[in-house]
Amino acid sequence: MNVLVTGGAGYIGAHCCKELAARGFQPVVYDNLVTGHREFVRWGPLFQGDIGDAVGLDAVCRTFKIDAALHFAAFIEVGESVADPLKYYGNNLAGALQLVRALVRHGIRRVVFSSSAAVYGAPREVPIDEAHPTLPLSPYGRTKLMVEQLLTDCEQAYGLRCMALRYFNAAGADPEAQIGEWHDPESHLIPRVLDAAKNGERPIQVYGTDYPTPDGSCIRDYIHVADLARAHALAIEALLDGSPGGAFNLGQGKGYSVLEVLREAARITGRKLTVQTGPRRPGDPPVLIASNRKARDMLGWVPEQSSLDDIIASAWKWHQKMRGPAGEKATRVAGGRGDKR
Repeated sequence: MNVLVTGGAGYIGAHCCKELAARGFQPVVYDNLVTGHREFVRWGPLFQGDIGDAVGLDAVCRTFKIDAALHFAAFIEVGESVADPLKYYGNNLAGALQLVRALVRHGIRRVVFSSSAAVYGAPREVPIDEAHPTLPLSPYGRTKLMVEQLLTDCEQAYGLRCMALRYFNAAGADPEAQIGEWHDPESHLIPRVLDAAKNGERPIQVYGTDYPTPDGSCIRDYIHVADLARAHALAIEALLDGSPGGAFNLGQGKGYSVLEVLREAARITGRKLTVQTGPRRPGDPPVLIASNRKARDMLGWVPEQSSLDDIIASAWKWHQKMRGPAGEKATRVAGGRGDKR
């Protein structure tokens, strides 16, 4: 079976392609390579195109007999979405609309959507389950929720069957270090910490040490990208087997504080980290932890690699392979095709 993977040259999309291929699917990557990496497309064909291009979407659907779709193609920076909301509504929402139109035109009725815990906004209770109110605080979170609502409406109107997978903090890298987290600029905590460990960069900033948590820093639920990939494959299999759609949290159900992450990174890397503390950032809740019971019960999904040790160790292996001595990313991945874009 062919699975269309929009954004399949990106961090999470590429890991999902590897998992799909291991399960006997052929991932067909549709990516404009603006933030994705050609080197990450290893487990199926690449069709280069933009999510907002109806002609390109029609072409990929005609070229391959697509049985289901995984939709990852989106901008992901919360702060940027506040500063430039039109960019996010134009790509994340309007692009999803073009994709769904193409899927309906070509009779593709199974869709798994890469959503986010950002749809919940400030938590009213922890752990957060899928019944928690959805009150996103940023244009990024609002676009994710709007796409979920779009897909729900299209289920009723066109017979789509859709699952929205709401990630908490995706982290880590492929255990074989074939692919990993590669953003430019990098805004996520764990790769920034590992950059500092490897290259002696400027101090790691910790925003807020006066939260009502055991060590005063924010607590987040980190989920290994390989566990995320497995959840997407299980979701595709469930939809193809006739399961109903719905929204599912993907987190390990346990949180780690920022300072715990720093201590574990220092232990695993054997490097001393310089930490600089500052005031809280607006909108950062003290604790975000998922309830993953629904995914466990309905998809049979259990996080297997999401201990903090596994996450940081796999990411460190990737960083050592990918990052040059001056902190620059290598231009070639072993076994890849050389073009760093």
